[in-house]
Formats: sequence, structure tokens, C-alpha cells
Amino acid sequence: MGTPAGVERFQDSATAERRIDGDSSLTSNWRRVVDRYTGPDARRASFQLVTTLGLLAGVMIAARAAMGISTLLALALAFPAAGLIVRTFIIMHDCAHGSFFASRRANDVVGFFTGVLTLTPFVKWRRDHALHHASSGDLDRRGNGDVPTLTVREYLARSPGARFRYRLLRHPALLLLGGPLYLASSQRFSGRTKAVARSAQFTSVWLTNATIVLLLAPALWTVGWRTVLVVYGIPYYFAAMAGVWLFYVQHQFEDAYWAPHGEWDYLDAALNGSTHLRLPPVLQWFTGSIGLHHVHHAAPKIPNYRLQSCHDENALFQQSPIVTMWSGMAALRLSLWDETRGRMVRFRDVTRPASIREVS
Repeated sequence: MGTPAGVERFQDSATAERRIDGDSSLTSNWRRVVDRYTGPDARRASFQLVTTLGLLAGVMIAARAAMGISTLLALALAFPAAGLIVRTFIIMHDCAHGSFFASRRANDVVGFFTGVLTLTPFVKWRRDHALHHASSGDLDRRGNGDVPTLTVREYLARSPGARFRYRLLRHPALLLLGGPLYLASSQRFSGRTKAVARSAQFTSVWLTNATIVLLLAPALWTVGWRTVLVVYGIPYYFAAMAGVWLFYVQHQFEDAYWAPHGEWDYLDAALNGSTHLRLPPVLQWFTGSIGLHHVHHAAPKIPNYRLQSCHDENALFQQSPIVTMWSGMAALRLSLWDETRGRMVRFRDVTRPASIREVS
């Protein structure tokens, strides 16, 4: 899928959020609702950073020690380690939005190092993520940090080979098992951008790569590849699997919001095209409340530790689609946007003759 028109206008998160701030759908009343929740709290941010990275280091040290007793015991610690890697990613995510610390420099520094820990080039990811926020749910600007999605008409118009490739790409097993490998490898390159953005993104990608090598090489030399795999590699893989599923279920569900650019509305896309993923308290902690994705998309300047308060205290946010872990797993089978019915459907829903006639 080619680069959607207008993508290059958004060079970073600040530019994208200025576009959001100027959207006519965001009335003064709407802004007043969320304004009291925006803005970092240095104490809470610092506490979250120290506890998350401290616990992550502690679990990895414990896993290293457990290797001397039992590999299975060490592998059991991969699950809390994976959760803490997800939480580390959420900190980087907030830094990208400028909501973690008030200082841009502090966000950049913490974002870079948490990006290294999650194998993510911070500056490049920040720009890509800003594009996602500025175009989520826009049919004419798909492909910005989202799962590739075709409409029913587009799918039926493709050749059998192209349909097969799309079906393979959207298969739940490939998404969950192959997604982590794709994330780990694809983010090692800067990609093609205009010259104005290329320098910062190129530097971000290759400085991140160099730092990963500088950390990884001594670890491999001193403790060996097996320990690195068990202590970090497997937890990262589990964390990336969780991240792929989280990102998928936050925007891919039966009553998802998709609209042509001329009809697209930022606020509607946030409240109706982003889910409220209800997770058990312990999983909500590990995921930094990112399940309150409708709140985050409406107001990305709200730090993760205030998302729940904003949701609970404002009826507007309590009308968004609710997804549970079980319904979120079932949503993995939804693969196409049906323009006629205005909802996501499964492949089998459109391969029947009646369905084909309906959309042809």
C-alpha cells in the first residue's frame, strides 16, 4: 500500500498535535474537559520510571540467578519481565507525546534509553506514531503505524495471489507470532522520508542500533547467548506479542470507525474508533492503562497515570466501545472493512456468493 497523500506534512508529534488542536470538531468545551488532566507530574513520572526500570532490572537479575538452578524457573520469570518491558514501552510512548516530563530534553533522553530497552528508535517511532494519531480511522490515509486493512471492495478487486497474501498477513498466528520478529527487524532501518526529516530519523535509528550493540556484545561475551536469550530475548518476544495484540484490538473491532477523508472527524475517530480495553488490574498496571485508548486518542497529552481519572470523571468517555480480553482475541478474525454494512467482517463473511453480490 503506497504512502497516503499528506503524510509528509506531519514531521513529528508536535506538528501532528497542532493539527489536532486546530480541528473544528474539538470545541472549547471539549478542550476544557481534558485540559485539567494534561501536563506531566514530575514526581509521579520519576517514581514510575524508577520503579519500572528497577523492577525490570531486578527480575532480569533474578532470572540470571535462576539459570543456575533451573532453566524452567528462569523462563517462568519471562512473564513478569515481559510485562515490565511493555510498561517501559509505555513510558517511551508518553515521552513521544511530551506528556511524561515537562522538559522536551528530559523526554528525549528518557525516550531514547527506554527505546533502546524496547529495541525502538525513539525519534523515528515518535514521528510514525504522530502520523497514526493524525490519521487513525481515515480510509484515505491508511498505513500510518496501523495494521494493513483493506475494504471489502478493495479485497474483491485484487488478484487471487494478492488476496492470498493479504489473508496470510492478517492471519492471527502470523500477526502474533511473526509480529515481534517484524518489529525487531523493521525498526533497524530508517525507511524513506523527505530530506527534512531524514537526518533526525536516520540518526535515531542508527544511534539506537549502535547502543543496542554496545550493550548486547558485552552481555553475549560475559554470560553467553543462552542467558541473554532467556533473560531478555524471550521476555522481549512475549512483550512484543502482547504489544501487537494490544495495538490490534485498540482499533480493529466489529464496530470500528473508518471514514473517507472528507467525512473523517478526529473526535469521532478517537471515541468510536478506539476501544476501551478492560483488563484485570495487574495487567492494566503492566500496560500503563493504555487500554483506555479512546481517552488517549482524544487527548494524547494526558499522561498514562491520569487516563483512568479522565475516563471515570467524564461521561463522554464512558460511551466508547468496550472490549475484554476474550472479545479482543475473537476480534483477531476480523480482517476487512465492509463499506456497505459499516463494520469489520471476517473473510468468510464476504466469500459467500450473497456477500459478493452485495458489495459488487
